Amino acid sequence: MTTRNLYIVDDDDIVRSSLQSLMSVMPDMAIRGFRSGDAFLAAADALAPGCLLLDLHMPGASGIDVLKAIGPECSRFVAIVLTGQGDVSLAVLAMKAGAIDFIEKPCDHLALIQAIDLAFSRQAHSSQEAARIEVAAAKLALLSSRERDVLRGLIDGRSNKAIAYDLDISPRTVEIYRAKVMDKLEVRSLSEALGIAFAGGWFPRN
Repeated sequence: MTTRNLYIVDDDDIVRSSLQSLMSVMPDMAIRGFRSGDAFLAAADALAPGCLLLDLHMPGASGIDVLKAIGPECSRFVAIVLTGQGDVSLAVLAMKAGAIDFIEKPCDHLALIQAIDLAFSRQAHSSQEAARIEVAAAKLALLSSRERDVLRGLIDGRSNKAIAYDLDISPRTVEIYRAKVMDKLEVRSLSEALGIAFAGGWFPRN
């Protein structure tokens, strides 16, 4: 199994140690603790993607500050925030800043473990989707200008004849370009080609 990276950011040494002990029983879990938001942010660039268990109330950079700082890297760090009882409004603010869940202290162990499992599942899905988009964009970049025109016509549901009329070329030439599109996108069917186009950010024109 792939190692899952968990980062616990809490200025309370006792709480942080307790959470590390609790999470250490989970399989394939690599755990690292940070005593402040500033310490985490200083190390963030060198850290592998993972789940962030983040206290909101800390000296220096608060949990909200950390969430705002990692906002552009939300696919690398999936955050669960730890709040005091009654901090619902602050928890809502944290979720608006990118956290996917919040757990009240003292933590319910089962709820925490379930939240962390869900965070890793979401991160895996996000990573797979990002990889799929990257591959699609790379394949679409191989297309020539005319091949792109033909693919856009196919996305719009137009026939070879209609595309040929729009581009002022023969239907046979459209067929040739269409074959080149299929070859460069490494697909065998139009539906597969359209799937790559949609993944790469191409949408039907209104």
